[in-house]
Amino acid sequence: MSHHLNPRALLTPAMRGLLDRIARAGHPPMHALTPAQAKLAYEAGAGVLDIPPHKLPRAENLRIATRDGAELSARLWAPASEQPLPVLLYFHGGGFTVGSVASHEPLCRHLAHLAHCAVISVDYRLAPEHRFPTAVHDAWDSLAWVRQHATDLRLDPARIALGGDSAGGTLAAVTAISARDAGWPLSLQLLFYPGTAGHQDSATHKTFAHGFLLEESHISYFFGHYLRTPADRDDWRFAPLDGVDDSGHARELDGVVPAWIGLAECDPLTDEGVMYADRLRLAGVATDLEIYRGVVHGFIQFGRAIPEALTAHNDAQRALRQAFTAA
Repeated sequence: MSHHLNPRALLTPAMRGLLDRIARAGHPPMHALTPAQAKLAYEAGAGVLDIPPHKLPRAENLRIATRDGAELSARLWAPASEQPLPVLLYFHGGGFTVGSVASHEPLCRHLAHLAHCAVISVDYRLAPEHRFPTAVHDAWDSLAWVRQHATDLRLDPARIALGGDSAGGTLAAVTAISARDAGWPLSLQLLFYPGTAGHQDSATHKTFAHGFLLEESHISYFFGHYLRTPADRDDWRFAPLDGVDDSGHARELDGVVPAWIGLAECDPLTDEGVMYADRLRLAGVATDLEIYRGVVHGFIQFGRAIPEALTAHNDAQRALRQAFTAA
């Protein structure tokens, strides 16, 4: 995406008005807070613009065991069904540092309702207490757990999709590659504006660095807490687009599960999302790409104010339904 002389002109009127109201509120920027304060601030604001949580007959707390003996909290939401349901394993966004099952509950409930599937959302461990690659391991261990326990949960182990937004989209993309390596079949990877690049030097990172909600200072703040050393930026488990493995080679993407990718036009991460879609397609992976015009990173949780949020929810549920039907 080329540099735009007046990038704010790209915003929809509703999106521009919302950003102006956020600016007038005068809250301290997240990068000025301690990680503990940032977590609390994110949770406090997460539901303000989101749609009301959809009521579902199944809402269950889960505990997922990890390789190092820890237990992750997770939550399952599902519509009523007499048959085992397909399941979307979802990883929330938040720069690997903030966010939770609770912050993304309205989104996950809505996807479960729309796609008539179960959604399991995972509280993977966050930075700075747990740095890279702990979140990657937690995501993989969550998939292994769901595969093992699907039948007990009245879920269909043959119809599992991975999903996530932002950092959660990174985790879903990386887990999809690992599932390909392990020979574990999946139905879909559902990625909302995933982070995929090791270095934030694309045109959209420059064009939308300031004034579009997710700012360069926030990205640096998150990654500064998450990554152990600068070398982690070049690890494919952080950067599935251009990172490398232990042998110094980029991971091939052929044979990875089909993808649906939803991006925001006015988002620093847009270019790397497009490039990741291109890499998947070049590898022969069926990939649907949607770019929602005039909105910013995080818009899928602005359903009270931004109509594009509900459009994206509906596009995502169609992709899930089609993938689960084809399985």
